[in-house]
Amino acid sequence: MIKRYGWIVIVIVVFVLVYRQSQPEAEVENAVVTEEEQVPAESEGNMSEDEIVVDVKGAVVRPGVYAMEEGTRVDDVITEAGGMTEEADPHSVNLAQILQDEMVVLVAGTPEDGEAASRSSGMDNGKIRINQASMEEIQTLNGIGPSKAESIMKYREEHGPFGSVEELLDVPGIGEKTLDQLKEFITVP
Repeated sequence: MIKRYGWIVIVIVVFVLVYRQSQPEAEVENAVVTEEEQVPAESEGNMSEDEIVVDVKGAVVRPGVYAMEEGTRVDDVITEAGGMTEEADPHSVNLAQILQDEMVVLVAGTPEDGEAASRSSGMDNGKIRINQASMEEIQTLNGIGPSKAESIMKYREEHGPFGSVEELLDVPGIGEKTLDQLKEFITVP
C-alpha cells in the first residue's frame, strides 16, 4: 500500500514541477504580447515609405492630421476630412495639387462681402496674395512650412510689399526651385 501511495506522490511531485517550470514561460509570453499591444499603430516607425502626413485646417468637416498615400492630391485629403463645409470657399485651395509630407491644407471660408472680403484676405482667384496673406495662408503653399512663412512675413515687414514675384528670391530660404513651384499659386497685386 505504501508503494502505491509512493508512486502517486511521485507522480504528483513531477506534475507540480513540470507545471511550475511552464509558468514563467507563459508569463514572458504574456509580457511580450502586452508590450506589442502598447506600440501605437500610427507611429512613424510603422508608416510605410509610401505614406505622407498632412494637416487639414479650416472649413472642412473634420479638420486634423491625416496619413495619405504618396502621390494623392489635395482633393483626396479634403474628401478624407469629410469634405468642405457650407462656408468653405472652394477657390481657396488648389484641389489638383499633389500632397507633400508635413503640408498644411487650409480651406478658407467664403467671403461675406464678396470683393471687399477678398481684398482683405490673402486670396485672389485661388492664388495667394503674397503681400496680404496671413501666416496660415502662406503655409498652404507647396514647400512652405512655418519657418519659410515666417521669413516671408518678416521680409515683408522690414522691406514693404513685394514688387514682383521674383523678389521672393531675396527672402532667406527661398531659392529658384522653390520660386518655380510657387509662381503659379501666388500673385503680387
